[in-house]
Amino acid sequence: MKNYRKLTEDEILRLKGQSCLADDWGQVMVDERFTAEYVYHTRFSGEVRLGVFHTEFTLPGGIKKHSGLRHVTLHNVTLGDNCCIENIQNYIANYEIGDNTFIENVDIILVDGVTKFGNGVEAAVLNETGGREVLISDKLSAQQGYIMALYRHRPELIRRMKEITDYYSNKYASSVGKIGSHVMIINTGSIKNVKVGDYCHIEGTCRLENGSINSNETDPVHIGYSVICEDFIISSGSHVDDGTVLSRCFIGQACQLGHNYSASDSLFFSNCHGENGEACAIFAGPFTVTHHKSTLLIAGMFSFMNAGSGSNQSNHMYKLGPIHQGTMERGAKTTSDSYILWPARVGAFSLVMGRHVNHADTSNLPFSYLIEQGDTTYLIPGVNLRSVGTIRDAQKWPKRDKRKDPNKLDCINYNLLSPYTIQKMFKALAILKELRKVSGETSEIYSFQSAKIKNSSLNKGLKYYEIAIHKFLGNSIIKRLENIKFQSNEEIRQRLRPDTEIGVGEWADISGLIAPKSEIEKLLCGIESGEVNRLRCINEQFEVMHKNYYTYEWTWAYNKIQEFYGLNPEEITAKDITNIVNRWKESVIGLDRMVYEDARKEFSLSSMTGFGADGSRYEMKQDFEQVRGDFESNTFVTAVLKHIEEKSALGDELIARISHLV
Repeated sequence: MKNYRKLTEDEILRLKGQSCLADDWGQVMVDERFTAEYVYHTRFSGEVRLGVFHTEFTLPGGIKKHSGLRHVTLHNVTLGDNCCIENIQNYIANYEIGDNTFIENVDIILVDGVTKFGNGVEAAVLNETGGREVLISDKLSAQQGYIMALYRHRPELIRRMKEITDYYSNKYASSVGKIGSHVMIINTGSIKNVKVGDYCHIEGTCRLENGSINSNETDPVHIGYSVICEDFIISSGSHVDDGTVLSRCFIGQACQLGHNYSASDSLFFSNCHGENGEACAIFAGPFTVTHHKSTLLIAGMFSFMNAGSGSNQSNHMYKLGPIHQGTMERGAKTTSDSYILWPARVGAFSLVMGRHVNHADTSNLPFSYLIEQGDTTYLIPGVNLRSVGTIRDAQKWPKRDKRKDPNKLDCINYNLLSPYTIQKMFKALAILKELRKVSGETSEIYSFQSAKIKNSSLNKGLKYYEIAIHKFLGNSIIKRLENIKFQSNEEIRQRLRPDTEIGVGEWADISGLIAPKSEIEKLLCGIESGEVNRLRCINEQFEVMHKNYYTYEWTWAYNKIQEFYGLNPEEITAKDITNIVNRWKESVIGLDRMVYEDARKEFSLSSMTGFGADGSRYEMKQDFEQVRGDFESNTFVTAVLKHIEEKSALGDELIARISHLV
């Protein structure tokens, strides 16, 4: 706690001589070590507390400026040590400012009345007319937002969630704002009712009103030129720049928004990236990416999603207004000029190409293509499992997690194959087999809801899904049995038995978190009963589910062994394990070979079109290789070949380790 004193008569005389004014010099308190030599043209109003001015700032270009006050009006301001504030057009009112902060060429910074700094603002996601509002807060996670937006069938849960958020918002409501330490605010317009965290950089920003910028030393926030934000929260590590306009939005950790991006009533969670386009009433789960000028995302739920240029959706059919919503499950992509008429639901890791107006629900047919031909939606099930793009995406997401803040709000599971997607593949097998049974094996076209599936696509889909299930269950078994020398079949069975009963049954993807529905249900009941009654506690419970993912996953996989392989896991033998591992090897290597061949297409002669200007075919090939490299030395291709080698060795090692029991 600082010790403040009143100004001496000599200090007051000196300050007056340096063109300083005060409504009441008796209300200006200063640090015991304060000296007046760096305070010029400053007006003091209300209660003002000043620290010391001992250090210099070195600015870009090498210019140095000593800490101090120049051409400033301060009203009810507490100023930390070694700050430099100059050229404030109007005034700074009702703020506590930390140490080593630099503020220059700003119009006005004020708190007007009691404010919650953006906490408790309602964002009308998924339905512009209301009904799915999410209350934003500093502690909002993707998982909290998901529950608040989608679990409207449990009104007591929603009431409690709002109550908990309101408690947090009211707890931190204040008539005094905070600007942290080591903050830089330069060439900026109006900042009103905004809380600014440590190490934040605000430069050239137009207007910020009613919000929190939760910057910190480990993961600073940057707010750049011509940005306008109203009713907002921006989390650590985010960059909002170049004319971005936000209204009633939550920006999660390590997001990037720029190049005139505009959004209203939208939530962007960890590592989202938006440029040029527009968002309205969207729930952008982790890694939602949109780069293009003509792209509109509206009333949809997305995650791990990449929107192609010109992607568009409609959320009303010119009847009762914009009341329809849609979901693109994790990993779904849209190609250029794709269009979806909501309501619709697109399965995980699916690709949407063309215009789709028939409200398809492909959630139980993941890894599919939805392609429009002559106003008809054609569905190609499972084909994305062999796509080089899908595998590349799965590898890049963990590498692109830019969060440096040790306190991560969102729980993110990157697994391509998980109980969530594999349970859908089991359903997909049942759906496709039923279609074939009802319509006959020789039918050329099968109808699934409003989509068409060709005969060849259906049969290949069955094969792709079976390969993926073999791969997932085999992976789980090998992982469970690794590094143990077994002496009997009973030892194998003992090791295979799950550590917990949690994990059986349906799983859900709660906007990045993959978890058993039983555990989510337990948390929701805890919120409804009042047992869980703080935002922090809710996030902690989600974190527990996230950390125990692999324990729960094995319980689920163990209970699927009998269903898929027809084996009772309580009676399984080394011979059965060997057969499963051999099938797993075939599946893994087979899938990798498909990915390898898909990658080869990128190096075909047709892909070289446009290379080798004004030259022969040989020059075209040479130019292509200089820019793209050759196929065999491509890093992704070599990684696929290495993966085949490593997985083969892994399977062989387990088979060898239990061979004496076969």
